[in-house]
Amino acid sequence: MMHSSLALKAIIMRFDEQTLSDSRVFVAVVRCGSFASAARSLDVSQSVTSRAVARLEKRLGVRVLDRTTRSVSLTDDGRGLFERLEPLLQGFEDAFTSTAEQQSRVHGRLRVKMHPTLPHVIEGKQLKAFLEDYPELSVEFISSDKLGDLVREGVDTALCVGELPSSSLIAKKLLDTRVITVAAPDYLAKHTKVAHPSDLLKSGHTLIDYRNPETGRTFQWEYHRGRKIARIATTGRLIVSDIVNLHSICVAGWGIAQVLEIAVRPMLETGALVRLLPEWGDERFPIYAVYPSRNYVPPKVRVFIDFVSSAMRKRTPS
Repeated sequence: MMHSSLALKAIIMRFDEQTLSDSRVFVAVVRCGSFASAARSLDVSQSVTSRAVARLEKRLGVRVLDRTTRSVSLTDDGRGLFERLEPLLQGFEDAFTSTAEQQSRVHGRLRVKMHPTLPHVIEGKQLKAFLEDYPELSVEFISSDKLGDLVREGVDTALCVGELPSSSLIAKKLLDTRVITVAAPDYLAKHTKVAHPSDLLKSGHTLIDYRNPETGRTFQWEYHRGRKIARIATTGRLIVSDIVNLHSICVAGWGIAQVLEIAVRPMLETGALVRLLPEWGDERFPIYAVYPSRNYVPPKVRVFIDFVSSAMRKRTPS
């Protein structure tokens, strides 16, 4: 009957944060056998533990502990309360501990939206090593040149090229890469030398245009040299909207293209492509990692961004 009366009072009592804290102190006192020992285990003063139990008794309207100068013991009401509270509080502790442990693990599915240029920047052996380092992680790459709504689409992070529109998303700049002009050796052997950006519009040069996904129009070619800027209005016979097509047709010797240096670095190193107008190479494009919130960034997102940043920097000349 006493237990039923106590349960009824607990039901009608408003259960707030203070009550939860006082209940935790009460359980600690019972477990430790004294107010002093409980205070040490909770890293608080003995007076704090004493006031907490007194506050709990006042709210319940019953005495839960009998106190002497040497020890404490449970009353019948206190024993009933302890038997119900201990497994509940232990469950709280286990739940928080488990969640914290999960938070420190790199696991689950990582959905990454990536600008079409960037998959070619991460080498297969680098991605293989990353996946081997985190065997509990699975990765899905989504190729897209539009940022979109990451939260609605269930995307964990996006890798973007160029300046970003204003939004509530968190953006971390990974690096800046040069915009360069390239052509294949076979093409250059058959056409006149390009010494100035304006030469691209002379002497029968063929330019390969890339369509801007945001505007639907081709990009205007720009050349930066300190404070000087030269703009070229291209009228290429070929317009592409796929990076792979742009690179492959350029390597095949069809014409001249403007590309991101980080994307064609291996082709420059092997000689498949040759850089033109290096003295007009001050234009840069930023590469960003974007994610929904700076608070509680999942470990899988943090380690992936670190991995991508490292992989890109290895591919970027000093």
